[in-house]
Amino acid sequence: MARMACSHLLPSMAIPVKSSFFNGFSVATNPVVLFKRRFSVAKISMSLRAGIVGLPNVGKSTLFNAVVENGKAQAANFPFCTIEPNVGIVAVPDTRLHVLSDLSKSKRAVPASIEFVDIAGLVKGASQGEGLGNKFLSHIREVDSILQVVRCFEDNDIVHVSGKVEPKTDIDVINLELVFSDLDQIEKRMEKLKKGRAKDSQAKVKEEAEKSALEKIQQALLDGKPARSVSLSEFEKDAIRQLCLLTMKPVIYVANVAESEVAEPENNPHVKEVIEEASKLNSGVVESELSELPLEERMEYLKSLGVNESGLGNLIRETYGLLGLRTYFTSGEKETKAWTILTGMTAPQAAGVIHSDFEKGFIRAETVAYDDFVSAGSFGAAREKGLLRLEGKDYVVQEGDIMLFRFNV
Repeated sequence: MARMACSHLLPSMAIPVKSSFFNGFSVATNPVVLFKRRFSVAKISMSLRAGIVGLPNVGKSTLFNAVVENGKAQAANFPFCTIEPNVGIVAVPDTRLHVLSDLSKSKRAVPASIEFVDIAGLVKGASQGEGLGNKFLSHIREVDSILQVVRCFEDNDIVHVSGKVEPKTDIDVINLELVFSDLDQIEKRMEKLKKGRAKDSQAKVKEEAEKSALEKIQQALLDGKPARSVSLSEFEKDAIRQLCLLTMKPVIYVANVAESEVAEPENNPHVKEVIEEASKLNSGVVESELSELPLEERMEYLKSLGVNESGLGNLIRETYGLLGLRTYFTSGEKETKAWTILTGMTAPQAAGVIHSDFEKGFIRAETVAYDDFVSAGSFGAAREKGLLRLEGKDYVVQEGDIMLFRFNV
């Protein structure tokens, strides 16, 4: 299954972050993803793209470098130090993968993954070309979800593009530029639809659905609401999918906090402001830390702050989950692998993620729930205990299923 070019899946989400940083940041959680700063001047199943955006000089590249192992994006104390987007692939943390790998005595374990894209800073007027805005907005159009970095720390030595730290204002600047860009695109598309004529009845129906969806979205945008807030039929969603509207994409807010606030970011008034803004958009909460330290040192530091779990892992998982995805596994002596599918996919469709022939020639899927597999210890033992099910073409794959596909081509 190919990576989606654009996503219309879920409402936005926020993430504060309790975490830490050295020569970079840390993250906290809530409707925001917090990250703290201490500023010093395998083949994959299916990869999704998360774009890191924000005003210039708020820490996007530092976040990228922390999330992406061996990330080398330029992080400097001046605006627009990033021009071309930096791209890195990160494994989705999942303890189940290694449990299954150990039980099956697999030679290797292959996780699902997310592709992070560090996009240059947006400024007010970006939709009209300010700060190379049109180029940067086009980069956002290519991702599946958005991580919006928001500065929540005070530091006179670190330049803020607007001169002062005001999270709500910063969020509004970015969101309005995305709205303006979508309005411009919708206006151009509607003009084109007025001039064109559908060639057949089917095309005419789709064209009407597109017009209906665009009119609804246009009104929402004029009211200051994102496209993702508009209730559309599945047919309408499909009709506008190719436009890849920026405000249709799911959003996670990442709050950049001071190192001293990593353990209790909720006490930061700026973080509270981000959480409040995120909650208006039905945002969720996650915890994430960013660090350029080796993993063991990073976890030791977090533990010393009273932070038990890596917020970075939470951030990655939350981004993965935000897109409405599920994971199923294949497990054997050769390898145990996590496969990414959309929620609601049937067994043949899930098989097609591995290879199109699996879907075309699908016969059945030998399926064991994760907990049942762990309690049994193997596919064979699960079969003997009656825990293995034979599922057909209509079976909707559940989170954590371990599957063995039978097919004939």
